[in-house]
Amino acid sequence: MGRVVSRAGLAAEAARLRAAGRTLVFTNGVFDLLHVGHLRYLISARALGDALAVGLNDDACVRRLKGPLRPILPEAERAELLAGLACVDYVCLFEEDDPRELIRAVVPGVLVKGGDWPVEKILGRDTVEAAGGRVLSLPFVEGRSTTAIVQDIAAKYPREFRE
Repeated sequence: MGRVVSRAGLAAEAARLRAAGRTLVFTNGVFDLLHVGHLRYLISARALGDALAVGLNDDACVRRLKGPLRPILPEAERAELLAGLACVDYVCLFEEDDPRELIRAVVPGVLVKGGDWPVEKILGRDTVEAAGGRVLSLPFVEGRSTTAIVQDIAAKYPREFRE
């Protein structure tokens, strides 16, 4: 099982892994309403190295990025769910609107995002490539997203959720 760690803790773990010749894979996101698309993506990411770290947007950041109705699940629960997955080694909350500061602190060997992000647009790419690391865009699971799940629930149960 993974651990929820501070930025300094994740940076220290990344340095320890590098010194041991191991590869840390890093990704980031909101991970609100964890679903099979998230799981498949995280399993694929973990297969690219020796450990997987997930940068998790904190609640205030999610509200700024996705609006006042999000997140659906609070940051502590989202972090616990991610850390409970066998494929996730570390979870680190961050408050900035993008992960570049966290990536600069960690300098992972591999940086990944979902297929909806072309490699040239992945934030933090410059830091990772300058250190000799790889940046990859992994296949996106079509039709599986928090937004799609919320829309499906609203369509199936429109009256029940308004009373």
